[in-house]
Amino acid sequence: MPAPSRDTRTSKTDSKPQKKFYHKRKFCRFCTDSEIKIEYKEPLILKDYITDRGKIIPRRITGNCAKHQREVTVAIKRARTIALLPFVVSEW
Repeated sequence: MPAPSRDTRTSKTDSKPQKKFYHKRKFCRFCTDSEIKIEYKEPLILKDYITDRGKIIPRRITGNCAKHQREVTVAIKRARTIALLPFVVSEW
C-alpha cells in the first residue's frame, strides 16, 4: 500500500495579500449633541436603540460610549415597565 501523498496545489506562497478593510468610526450621539436627553418618556429616541423584535442593541453596534449606553438601557427598561415600549414583539 503506497504512502498518502500531500496535496501541493494549496500552498501559502500562491495566496494573494489580504485587503485591509477600514471601518467608519462610530461615535456617541449623546456626547456630540448635548441637546438630546436620555429619558424614558421619549420613546421615539429610544426606538433607535432597540431591534424590531424588542431587544436592546449592544454598544459595539450603536457606537455609544459606556456611560450613555448604560443610561439608554435603564431608560428602555423603565419605558418597557410603563408600557411605552414593548418587551417582545410576537408578530410573525
